[in-house]
Order: sequence, then structure tokens, then C-alpha cells
Amino acid sequence: MLKTMDSGSLCIECQQRLTNLYTQSHGWLIKHAIKLTKNREEAEDLVQELYEYLHLKCNPKIFWGTAYHMFYCYRYLETRWINKVKKLNRTHYMAEIHSEEVHEEYDELWDKDVQRAHDEVIRELKRLGTTRMWAPAKIFELYWMSDDTLEEVAKKIGISKSTVYLSVRKIRRYLNEVIPKPDEKHTDRT
Repeated sequence: MLKTMDSGSLCIECQQRLTNLYTQSHGWLIKHAIKLTKNREEAEDLVQELYEYLHLKCNPKIFWGTAYHMFYCYRYLETRWINKVKKLNRTHYMAEIHSEEVHEEYDELWDKDVQRAHDEVIRELKRLGTTRMWAPAKIFELYWMSDDTLEEVAKKIGISKSTVYLSVRKIRRYLNEVIPKPDEKHTDRT
């Protein structure tokens, strides 16, 4: 059973622990967030998101002493920042694709090599569909062919995010061993 500090209410308990976390560790959390973001304002926003998350979560499993478990808080900050950066990079990448500006000349030979590699990956995934690796191959194909994150693919299929991650990693390793990359085939380019 959960030991409460003063009251029997879980919500009051969470508020007290959140207050204790703020008074005991706010400076440490800000310093850790600044190391991640390299920007004071973004670091403060990230820590504020942590406080909001903990306030809404009310999870006794992450209690530690009279506050919250610091490693959990650090991990939350790191994961949240990585997800924000990925989303920003994806948004920037999509804007770059849909841009009308041409940054470099069109290289037809390079394009053919990339298309050939894409076709080889598709062929290999179809071949894997007939082996004992059919499930990871299907998961990889769903992830690779869409612009979805691991979590979004996991929700679509109804499995855990870690299972999707392990399947994608397994198939990537396999494909890296089997299929040469376009620049390895076409090294005489200048």
C-alpha cells in the first residue's frame, strides 16, 4: 500500500511532492534541460512541461522520498526534447521538400542509384515475407513506407512501441548486411 506523507488523498500527495520537487530540485532540472536544449527559454519550457505532466499524471510509482524520482524526471526531459527535435526536423524536412527552390543540380545517375536501392529493399522485404522474419518485415515496411513515428505505427498495429523499435532495428541491420548503399556502388562520382 502507498504510504502518504500527510493525507490519505493521492491528489494532495502528488501536489505536495510536486512542491517538494520544485523546492529541492528545480535548479538541477533547469541545468539538465539547458545541457539538452542549449537555450535557457527552451529549458524552462521543458521543465514546465515536466511539472504539468507530473501534475496530471498523479502516479505513485514514480514517488521517491518526499518528492519524485529524479532519474525519471531527467529521462522525461531527455525523451521530450528528443521528440520535439525529431518533430521540428520532420517539419523542416517536409517544408524543404515542398519548396520550389532548387538547391543543387539534378543528378540523374544518383537518382537511378537511389531508385535501384529502393527497389532492392522492397524486393528483399517481399522475400522476407515468406520466411520466419515476416512479422518484423511487415512492421518495418509499415514504418518505412509511412511518415509515422514508432509510437504511431505501434498504435496502428496494436503492439508496443518497443516491439516496433526492435523489429525495425532487426530488419535495418539485416538490410545493411545484404544490400549495398548507393554511394558504395557508385564511388567514381566527382
